[in-house]
Amino acid sequence: MDGRLGILGGGKMAEALLSGLLRSGWRAPGDVIVTVRREERAKYLIERYGVTVGLDNVEAVGNAEILVLAVKPQDMAGLLDQIAGSVRRTQLVITIAAGITTAFIERRVTEDAPVVRVMSNVPAVVDEAMTVIAPGSHAEEKHLAVAEEIWSHVGRVIRLAEKHLDAVTATSGSGPAYFALLAEAMIDACILLGLSRDVATELIVQTMLGSAKMLRETKMHPVELRELVTSPGGTTINAIRELENAGVRAAFLNAIHAACGRARELAAGAD
Repeated sequence: MDGRLGILGGGKMAEALLSGLLRSGWRAPGDVIVTVRREERAKYLIERYGVTVGLDNVEAVGNAEILVLAVKPQDMAGLLDQIAGSVRRTQLVITIAAGITTAFIERRVTEDAPVVRVMSNVPAVVDEAMTVIAPGSHAEEKHLAVAEEIWSHVGRVIRLAEKHLDAVTATSGSGPAYFALLAEAMIDACILLGLSRDVATELIVQTMLGSAKMLRETKMHPVELRELVTSPGGTTINAIRELENAGVRAAFLNAIHAACGRARELAAGAD
């Protein structure tokens, strides 16, 4: 789908997407319009990326063929109230807000408007996002292909039915925070053992990166990687025992379940 891209909402995820699309050359700065709430944010995006930035969502809708709704979930209803009468059925509407269903948007915009729901994550900043896309009731293959093409410029993309999107939100969507918390704890442990913070950070970040790359490129099961490192009676098995005794595995299960529940609450509240 050709035409101008309109990103409604200029927060961190929107900026990560914008930066990736411009780096890849998928769109030139003149082919993108972004809307924000504050003049200072508009000035920053204009100076850094050279795109058109405004405060008027309706005007942006009128000048774009592809719309990315990038506002916070609690602000989505207000945005849709503003733009509902301006959305054309020839436009593709993409939402990246957690917990906001395609049905919620379809009920509020032009009849038969194609809507695609996207759940991505912050590694889009370094073109390593994990993105899942799901079609609304009027979205066709060509619309999914456009969404897939857009997010392929900032990482990997898969398609799932929308019923799985809350689980995706709780896992890959929130996942970078879980990894950051784990990294923080491991770095603190290194410092406790006498290493400097700089050395500790390099050790842990590279270990996490290498382990993730190993899992991805070798298709090795996580259990296989763990067993590869775990020798009988060695240091690793003693560490694993302590983690299991502390209930770390159960804590992760409970945490992700709680995140999924919150995503469902957001969806119910929006409806």
